[in-house]
Amino acid sequence: MKEIRHWQSRLMMRVVHIYFAFARGMTMGVRAACFDDRGYVFLVRHSYVPGWHMPGGGIERNETAEDALVKELREEGNLVIVGRPELVQVYLNTSATRRDHVVFYRAKVEQTAPRLPDREIVECGFFALDALPEGTTASTHRRLAEIAGERQPDQVW
Repeated sequence: MKEIRHWQSRLMMRVVHIYFAFARGMTMGVRAACFDDRGYVFLVRHSYVPGWHMPGGGIERNETAEDALVKELREEGNLVIVGRPELVQVYLNTSATRRDHVVFYRAKVEQTAPRLPDREIVECGFFALDALPEGTTASTHRRLAEIAGERQPDQVW
């Protein structure tokens, strides 16, 4: 009897999760404020969206947020995390949809090789916090101010 209840419970949870995938579909991504040993922050400029941003991307099915972060930093900047990334905040990102969330980290990184431009990343580099490139997005400025303790963290990206 106990085994049947356990099986029924697992089936019910699976049905509920499938329902929520459609009824409450949500997307989730990761981004990080990546600092080198000089304290410079790494930013990227994409081909498909204006401005300079912190690197990141979507979390795939069966992928942890940290695994996605490691992958995205490698792809967007040839970056390797030194130590463990620090979770800063989870934000609602309403710029594209009303159902997107960003898991935001702070990480110390090393660049293994220069990142050459391609179809996705047209420019990237490390910048002093007092010399960010023109076109750095407002959300990037807000996140850096939050990390520096200059403003309270928002809940919306």
